Order: sequence, then C-alpha cells, then structure tokens
Amino acid sequence: MSQNLFNDFDPVSSKQWKQQIQFELKGADYNETLVWESPEGIKVKPFYHIDEAPKPLEVRTEASSFSIIQDIFVFDVEKSIRKANNALDRGAESIRFTIENEQTDIAKLLSGIDFGKIPVYLNLKFLSADFIRKANQIALANNTLIYCLIDPIHQLASDGNWFGGQDNFEVLDTIASETKNSSFLTIKASLYQNAGANIVQQLAYALAHANEYFNKIQNNSQPIIFEVSVSTNYFFEIAKLRALRLLFNALAKEYQHTAGCHIIAIPTKRNKTLYDYNVNMLRTTTECMSAILGGANGISNLAYDAIYHKDNEFGDRISRNQLLVLKHESYFDTVDNPADGAYYIESLTTQLAEKALVLFKEIEANGGFLKQLKEGTIQKKIQESAQKEQELFDSGKEILLGTNKYPNKNDRMSHDLELFPFVKIKPRKTLITPIIEKRLAEKLEQERLETEKEN
Repeated sequence: MSQNLFNDFDPVSSKQWKQQIQFELKGADYNETLVWESPEGIKVKPFYHIDEAPKPLEVRTEASSFSIIQDIFVFDVEKSIRKANNALDRGAESIRFTIENEQTDIAKLLSGIDFGKIPVYLNLKFLSADFIRKANQIALANNTLIYCLIDPIHQLASDGNWFGGQDNFEVLDTIASETKNSSFLTIKASLYQNAGANIVQQLAYALAHANEYFNKIQNNSQPIIFEVSVSTNYFFEIAKLRALRLLFNALAKEYQHTAGCHIIAIPTKRNKTLYDYNVNMLRTTTECMSAILGGANGISNLAYDAIYHKDNEFGDRISRNQLLVLKHESYFDTVDNPADGAYYIESLTTQLAEKALVLFKEIEANGGFLKQLKEGTIQKKIQESAQKEQELFDSGKEILLGTNKYPNKNDRMSHDLELFPFVKIKPRKTLITPIIEKRLAEKLEQERLETEKEN
C-alpha cells in the first residue's frame, strides 16, 4: 500500500463537514438536533475537528503504571495478612488496609507482606500522630513510602464532626514536620460524587478541599493523595481525571509544592443497583476503563455485590479479575497519555477545568471551602445537583438498565441482604450538616422490597 495514500484526498475542513451535516438534516436545526448539553453546562457537538481543537494540554497520564488495589478491612491482623498475600498471589498489585482501631499492631501487619515492593495504603478511620510515626519508622527502615490516607475535612463533611470533636490541623502539622516516608494528606473527593455533585462541582470542591490543606499545613513534602469516584459517563470521566491533575498542578505551583499528586480511583456507588446486580459489573468495567485512561495511579474496583453483601472472596475475585482483564488482555497499560490527540477529550478536559476553576475562585472569594461547608452552602449545592439527577432517573430520562428500564419483575432480593443498602439516618448532635451519600435507585428498590414482603 502506498505511503502517500492520503495525499490523494483533499483535506476536509470543519466548515465543510458542518455544511454536509446540515444538508443531510434536510432542514432540521443543527443545534437542536445534534448538540446536547451536559448537567455541567457543556455543549457536546456531533464531531470535533483539528480546525477547532484547543491547544494540546500539558498533563501526564501514565496509564502504563496504574496498580490494581485490593481493599482489606483489618479486624484480625493474622487473617488480614493471609488475605493480603492471597490477593497478591492472584493478581493484586497493591493493598489498601482499612484500619479502625489505632491499637492495631501495624508493625506485625506490614511485616507479614512484602510491602517494600508494592504500594501500601493505610486507610485510617482515626487521627493519631503516634500511629503515623510508627508507620513512618517502618517505611524508613525499609526505604519505601507508605500512603496513610487521612482526611479530617472529609471526616467533618461526611460525619458532621472532626476526629475527636475538635479542629485537627495542629495534629496534621505535627505529622508533616516529623514524617518524611509517609504520604498522608488525602482529599477524599469520592464523597462529592457519591452524594450527587456534578463533575464541575467535584473538581472545584476537590481543589478547594486541597487548598485548605495547603493553607494550613506548611511542611508537607510528600505527594497529595486524591481519592475519586468514577461514574459511567465514559469520556467525561476520562476528562475529569485529566482536569483534576491539570488543576492540581496549577494550584501546587502557587505553593511551590513539587511532589505532585497521587490519584486513587474507585467506581461510584451512586449508580449501583440492588436488583439485576450483575449489570453492576458492566458499569464498573467501563468506570475502571475511564479511570485507567484518565490517569489514575491506583484503581480499587467495587465488587458487584458491595452494596448488599458483606466482603466475600467471590466478589473480590471478580472485581480484581475485571482489572486484570483490562490490563493484561485488553492492554490498557501499554500506552501512556492515551487520550492525547483526541479532540473531544481535550475539549472536555479544557472546559471542565475552566468551569471548575471559576467555581473554585468563587468559593475562595466567599471565605473558602471550610467556611462554606460550615455555612451549609456546599451541602445545598450538592443537594440541588443530586435532586436534578434524581428527577431524571425518576422520570426515566436517566436510565439504569434492569432497574428503571427493562426490570425483571421476578427478581427477588429481600432474602439476600446481608447489609442495609439504603441511607441510614442517625440523629445526633453535629457541628455541621453532613454530606450524605445516596444511590439513585434507593427509593424504587425500597418500594420493590415492600412489594416482595406483601407477596
């Protein structure tokens, strides 16, 4: 085949394409027929062309280096060690231990795995400088870095109270000054997505959230960790992660922070369903694809049955295997910056970043993220966005197959619930109104469960 094959064809401009499309529409309005608007106010065109492409973005997305994370809740240290090693033997490439008790023997836990060769995350449900010091000493002795996931602002936003009931920044400052082998400052932005915030809000709130730490913690020299949830809006989610890295790099430059950021991605819970639960595997697969192509450093897949079953070996294995198929059979890890040159994704990234930056500046002009959180402004904005999405779902305009579209009326779930899959309201005194995560299908599922009992 001639290498000059394409020289035989004249280039076609974007104007010529649009004229041809207009002709094919036979009088129908181009904008009303083919251009649609996202919840973020982004108008999506039917085609993107180099004539109108924005300047290429300087954002690195190293898809080749993403790691498959296995989540393990630590109750019994010996059992957790066995489970971690079993997961590593079966394809996991990093471990995220969730620890609720600060008396947990961290030295024994880490000595049971070859953690010097893999990323290890400690998802801590408490704030303790002593515990972080112990983890840092272990990391120092092994010449490695441990990620201690601590986010007091997330604690306040999700629970309504600080760790220990008081402002936690003094403890964080102590940790920052004393530990050099533990990356600990974390922005758990997954809360905003799971509560119903749109993508621009997620980005702006994550950035403003990070800015609070930059303002209050002076001695941190380690990467900032972002934990984000990814939904099924495939190209938008790829662009979201790219925009997040772009925005963070711009913010970090203002504070002379050179260690960069580390992004952990996990599929959202918001679109997961109790009925026809196998469809959850399809949702999480495309969400993990977006996370990889968007440049997440580590991905923890969500088990198809996570919302109603206790942690189990089968669910863990299936969710891990989904990522193994993407990595080793679909070759998602063979190309870095895979979205470069895709005009649509570049355009989405640019627009999302610009809109998020405008909202971020608005938040800062009004006193910052914590002030707006304490005033209830952030909660109100998220609730408004969540309500719009809920109305789309309730009216059938936003579809979850097997739930509000083509449901299996013979499907029965009341006998299979090991976990309570709905929002739990626990009346108590809080400093602020917490941000509540809620799935779209909850009301419909509760109605179906009631019908099961009646029959």
